Amino acid sequence: MMGLRAVGPRHADAANIAVKWAQNCMTDRLYARIAGTITLMKVHNLLFVAVLLAGLATAGRAATPETIRIVAFGDSLVAGYQLPAGASFPAQLEASLAADYPGVTVINAGVSGDTTKAGLARLDWTLGDDVDAVILELGANDALRGLPPESTEKALDTILQKLAERDVEVLIAGMRAPPNLGADYATAFDAIFSRLAERHGALLYPFFLDGVAADPALNLPDGMHPTAEGVAVIVDKIRPLVEELIARVRERQSG
Repeated sequence: MMGLRAVGPRHADAANIAVKWAQNCMTDRLYARIAGTITLMKVHNLLFVAVLLAGLATAGRAATPETIRIVAFGDSLVAGYQLPAGASFPAQLEASLAADYPGVTVINAGVSGDTTKAGLARLDWTLGDDVDAVILELGANDALRGLPPESTEKALDTILQKLAERDVEVLIAGMRAPPNLGADYATAFDAIFSRLAERHGALLYPFFLDGVAADPALNLPDGMHPTAEGVAVIVDKIRPLVEELIARVRERQSG
Protein backbone atom coordinates (compact mmCIF):
# COMPACT_ATOMS: atom_id res chain seq x y z
CA MET A 1 0.00 0.00 0.00
CA MET A 2 1.25 3.53 -0.77
CA GLY A 3 2.59 5.65 2.10
CA LEU A 4 0.09 7.80 4.00
CA ARG A 5 0.73 11.41 4.82
CA ALA A 6 -0.46 13.51 7.73
CA VAL A 7 -4.04 14.70 7.34
CA GLY A 8 -4.49 18.30 6.22
CA PRO A 9 -7.52 20.46 7.15
CA ARG A 10 -9.41 19.63 3.96
CA HIS A 11 -8.81 15.89 4.33
CA ALA A 12 -9.67 16.03 8.03
CA ASP A 13 -13.07 17.51 7.17
CA ALA A 14 -13.59 14.82 4.56
CA ALA A 15 -12.72 12.11 7.05
CA ASN A 16 -15.18 13.56 9.57
CA ILE A 17 -17.91 13.51 6.94
CA ALA A 18 -17.07 9.90 6.14
CA VAL A 19 -17.33 8.99 9.82
CA LYS A 20 -20.76 10.63 10.08
CA TRP A 21 -21.87 8.74 6.96
CA ALA A 22 -20.62 5.49 8.46
CA GLN A 23 -22.56 6.14 11.67
CA ASN A 24 -25.80 6.50 9.72
CA CYS A 25 -25.28 3.43 7.53
CA MET A 26 -23.88 0.81 9.86
CA THR A 27 -24.61 -1.09 12.99
CA ASP A 28 -23.15 0.48 16.16
CA ARG A 29 -20.48 -2.22 16.45
CA LEU A 30 -19.35 -1.88 12.85
CA TYR A 31 -19.36 1.92 13.06
CA ALA A 32 -17.23 1.96 16.19
CA ARG A 33 -14.67 -0.33 14.57
CA ILE A 34 -14.39 1.71 11.37
CA ALA A 35 -14.46 5.09 13.10
CA GLY A 36 -11.55 3.93 15.21
CA THR A 37 -9.72 2.81 12.10
CA ILE A 38 -10.14 6.24 10.51
CA THR A 39 -8.85 7.95 13.65
CA LEU A 40 -5.74 5.79 13.84
CA MET A 41 -4.87 5.85 10.15
CA LYS A 42 -3.19 8.76 8.43
CA VAL A 43 -5.80 9.05 5.69
CA HIS A 44 -4.33 9.85 2.28
CA ASN A 45 -7.52 10.95 0.54
CA LEU A 46 -11.29 10.78 0.72
CA LEU A 47 -11.57 8.26 -2.09
CA PHE A 48 -9.69 5.64 -0.09
CA VAL A 49 -11.94 6.23 2.94
CA ALA A 50 -15.16 6.16 0.92
CA VAL A 51 -14.29 2.89 -0.79
CA LEU A 52 -13.35 1.28 2.52
CA LEU A 53 -16.52 2.41 4.25
CA ALA A 54 -18.85 1.56 1.39
CA GLY A 55 -17.59 -2.00 1.20
CA LEU A 56 -17.78 -2.64 4.94
CA ALA A 57 -21.14 -0.93 5.35
CA THR A 58 -22.57 -3.17 2.65
CA ALA A 59 -21.12 -6.21 4.39
CA GLY A 60 -22.68 -5.09 7.66
CA ARG A 61 -26.11 -4.78 6.08
CA ALA A 62 -25.82 -8.16 4.36
CA ALA A 63 -25.07 -9.88 7.65
CA THR A 64 -28.39 -8.77 9.15
CA PRO A 65 -31.03 -11.49 8.63
CA GLU A 66 -34.45 -10.51 7.34
CA THR A 67 -37.21 -10.94 9.89
CA ILE A 68 -39.95 -13.36 8.88
CA ARG A 69 -42.95 -14.05 11.12
CA ILE A 70 -44.72 -17.36 10.62
CA VAL A 71 -47.95 -18.02 12.50
CA ALA A 72 -48.85 -21.63 13.24
CA PHE A 73 -52.63 -21.34 13.25
CA GLY A 74 -54.41 -24.44 14.47
CA ASP A 75 -55.84 -26.51 17.28
CA SER A 76 -54.36 -28.54 20.15
CA LEU A 77 -51.90 -30.21 17.78
CA VAL A 78 -50.27 -26.80 17.34
CA ALA A 79 -50.93 -25.48 20.82
CA GLY A 80 -48.88 -28.27 22.43
CA TYR A 81 -51.53 -30.10 24.41
CA GLN A 82 -50.09 -31.34 27.74
CA LEU A 83 -46.53 -30.67 26.56
CA PRO A 84 -43.90 -28.74 28.54
CA ALA A 85 -42.88 -25.25 27.50
CA GLY A 86 -40.67 -25.34 24.45
CA ALA A 87 -41.97 -28.71 23.21
CA SER A 88 -44.90 -27.50 21.11
CA PHE A 89 -44.81 -27.63 17.34
CA PRO A 90 -44.13 -23.87 16.87
CA ALA A 91 -41.36 -23.88 19.49
CA GLN A 92 -39.62 -26.95 18.08
CA LEU A 93 -39.98 -25.70 14.50
CA GLU A 94 -38.42 -22.34 15.34
CA ALA A 95 -35.57 -24.08 17.16
CA SER A 96 -35.02 -26.33 14.14
CA LEU A 97 -34.83 -23.33 11.81
CA ALA A 98 -32.71 -21.11 14.06
CA ALA A 99 -29.27 -22.03 12.72
CA ASP A 100 -30.15 -21.67 9.04
CA TYR A 101 -32.86 -19.01 9.32
CA PRO A 102 -32.00 -16.81 12.33
CA GLY A 103 -34.52 -14.13 11.36
CA VAL A 104 -37.52 -16.48 11.40
CA THR A 105 -39.93 -16.60 14.32
CA VAL A 106 -42.80 -19.06 14.63
CA ILE A 107 -45.80 -17.84 16.61
CA ASN A 108 -48.03 -20.29 18.46
CA ALA A 109 -51.65 -19.50 17.54
CA GLY A 110 -53.07 -22.89 18.45
CA VAL A 111 -56.26 -23.21 20.49
CA SER A 112 -57.26 -26.61 21.84
CA GLY A 113 -60.65 -27.77 20.63
CA ASP A 114 -60.86 -25.35 17.71
CA THR A 115 -62.87 -26.38 14.68
CA THR A 116 -62.38 -24.71 11.31
CA LYS A 117 -65.39 -22.49 12.02
CA ALA A 118 -63.93 -21.41 15.38
CA GLY A 119 -60.61 -20.70 13.70
CA LEU A 120 -62.32 -18.53 11.11
CA ALA A 121 -64.08 -16.57 13.85
CA ARG A 122 -60.78 -15.62 15.55
CA LEU A 123 -58.60 -15.24 12.46
CA ASP A 124 -58.63 -11.45 12.10
CA TRP A 125 -57.87 -10.56 15.71
CA THR A 126 -55.33 -13.37 16.13
CA LEU A 127 -53.02 -12.62 13.22
CA GLY A 128 -52.29 -8.90 13.54
CA ASP A 129 -50.73 -6.87 10.73
CA ASP A 130 -47.14 -8.10 10.64
CA VAL A 131 -47.59 -11.74 9.60
CA ASP A 132 -45.61 -13.00 6.62
CA ALA A 133 -46.79 -16.61 6.46
CA VAL A 134 -49.25 -19.02 8.04
CA ILE A 135 -49.09 -22.75 8.64
CA LEU A 136 -52.80 -23.63 8.64
CA GLU A 137 -53.56 -26.73 10.72
CA LEU A 138 -57.29 -27.11 11.30
CA GLY A 139 -59.89 -29.79 10.64
CA ALA A 140 -59.07 -32.55 13.11
CA ASN A 141 -61.84 -31.52 15.51
CA ASP A 142 -64.31 -31.23 12.65
CA ALA A 143 -63.67 -34.86 11.81
CA LEU A 144 -63.76 -36.01 15.44
CA ARG A 145 -67.20 -34.42 15.75
CA GLY A 146 -68.36 -35.84 12.45
CA LEU A 147 -69.12 -32.39 11.03
CA PRO A 148 -70.09 -32.27 7.36
CA PRO A 149 -66.97 -32.08 5.15
CA GLU A 150 -68.72 -29.36 3.12
CA SER A 151 -68.80 -27.03 6.14
CA THR A 152 -65.14 -27.75 6.90
CA GLU A 153 -64.14 -26.92 3.35
CA LYS A 154 -66.22 -23.74 3.34
CA ALA A 155 -64.60 -22.43 6.54
CA LEU A 156 -61.08 -23.27 5.36
CA ASP A 157 -61.78 -21.71 1.98
CA THR A 158 -62.85 -18.46 3.66
CA ILE A 159 -59.74 -18.48 5.85
CA LEU A 160 -57.55 -18.88 2.78
CA GLN A 161 -59.36 -16.07 0.98
CA LYS A 162 -58.74 -13.76 3.93
CA LEU A 163 -55.06 -14.69 4.03
CA ALA A 164 -54.74 -14.03 0.30
CA GLU A 165 -56.20 -10.56 0.83
CA ARG A 166 -53.40 -9.93 3.34
CA ASP A 167 -50.73 -11.18 0.90
CA VAL A 168 -49.79 -13.90 3.38
CA GLU A 169 -48.08 -17.07 2.15
CA VAL A 170 -49.71 -20.29 3.33
CA LEU A 171 -48.69 -23.87 4.04
CA ILE A 172 -51.73 -26.09 4.57
CA ALA A 173 -51.18 -28.93 7.03
CA GLY A 174 -53.77 -31.49 6.03
CA MET A 175 -55.66 -33.95 8.18
CA ARG A 176 -57.29 -37.33 7.70
CA ALA A 177 -60.61 -38.56 9.02
CA PRO A 178 -60.63 -41.28 11.69
CA PRO A 179 -61.36 -44.66 10.11
CA ASN A 180 -64.36 -45.28 12.37
CA LEU A 181 -66.33 -42.62 10.45
CA GLY A 182 -66.51 -44.81 7.39
CA ALA A 183 -65.04 -44.82 3.91
CA ASP A 184 -67.48 -42.33 2.41
CA TYR A 185 -66.81 -39.70 5.05
CA ALA A 186 -63.04 -40.26 4.83
CA THR A 187 -63.06 -39.91 1.04
CA ALA A 188 -64.95 -36.63 1.21
CA PHE A 189 -62.97 -35.21 4.13
CA ASP A 190 -59.47 -36.22 3.09
CA ALA A 191 -59.83 -34.61 -0.34
CA ILE A 192 -60.53 -31.16 1.09
CA PHE A 193 -56.94 -30.10 1.70
CA SER A 194 -55.38 -30.90 -1.67
CA ARG A 195 -58.33 -29.28 -3.43
CA LEU A 196 -57.97 -26.07 -1.42
CA ALA A 197 -54.19 -25.98 -1.87
CA GLU A 198 -54.63 -26.16 -5.64
CA ARG A 199 -57.41 -23.59 -5.64
CA HIS A 200 -55.42 -21.03 -3.63
CA GLY A 201 -51.88 -21.81 -4.78
CA ALA A 202 -50.88 -22.79 -1.25
CA LEU A 203 -48.22 -25.27 -0.24
CA LEU A 204 -49.54 -28.58 1.06
CA TYR A 205 -48.27 -31.00 3.67
CA PRO A 206 -50.88 -33.73 3.14
CA PHE A 207 -51.09 -35.16 6.68
CA PHE A 208 -49.84 -33.25 9.72
CA LEU A 209 -49.51 -36.44 11.81
CA ASP A 210 -47.62 -38.40 9.16
CA GLY A 211 -45.26 -40.85 10.84
CA VAL A 212 -46.81 -40.17 14.25
CA ALA A 213 -50.47 -41.19 14.13
CA ALA A 214 -51.27 -44.56 15.71
CA ASP A 215 -47.73 -44.97 17.09
CA PRO A 216 -48.06 -45.40 20.89
CA ALA A 217 -44.42 -44.46 21.38
CA LEU A 218 -44.99 -41.02 19.82
CA ASN A 219 -48.39 -40.19 21.31
CA LEU A 220 -49.79 -39.33 24.72
CA PRO A 221 -51.98 -41.92 26.46
CA ASP A 222 -55.05 -40.48 24.72
CA GLY A 223 -53.66 -41.81 21.44
CA MET A 224 -54.45 -38.55 19.62
CA HIS A 225 -51.89 -35.96 20.68
CA PRO A 226 -48.16 -36.31 19.98
CA THR A 227 -45.50 -36.37 22.67
CA ALA A 228 -42.52 -34.05 22.44
CA GLU A 229 -40.75 -36.80 20.50
CA GLY A 230 -43.74 -37.09 18.20
CA VAL A 231 -43.67 -33.35 17.55
CA ALA A 232 -39.97 -33.65 16.67
CA VAL A 233 -40.89 -36.19 13.99
CA ILE A 234 -43.52 -33.80 12.58
CA VAL A 235 -41.02 -30.93 12.52
CA ASP A 236 -38.42 -33.03 10.73
CA LYS A 237 -40.89 -34.17 8.08
CA ILE A 238 -42.57 -30.82 7.44
CA ARG A 239 -39.40 -28.70 7.49
CA PRO A 240 -38.64 -28.93 3.73
CA LEU A 241 -42.02 -27.40 2.97
CA VAL A 242 -41.51 -24.74 5.65
CA GLU A 243 -38.24 -23.83 3.93
CA GLU A 244 -40.16 -23.49 0.67
CA LEU A 245 -42.66 -21.29 2.51
CA ILE A 246 -39.79 -19.07 3.70
CA ALA A 247 -38.44 -18.88 0.15
CA ARG A 248 -41.84 -17.66 -1.06
CA VAL A 249 -41.89 -14.96 1.61
CA ARG A 250 -38.39 -13.80 0.68
CA GLU A 251 -39.34 -13.66 -2.97
CA ARG A 252 -42.35 -11.54 -2.11
CA GLN A 253 -40.24 -9.27 0.12
CA SER A 254 -37.63 -8.74 -2.60
CA GLY A 255 -40.24 -8.10 -5.27
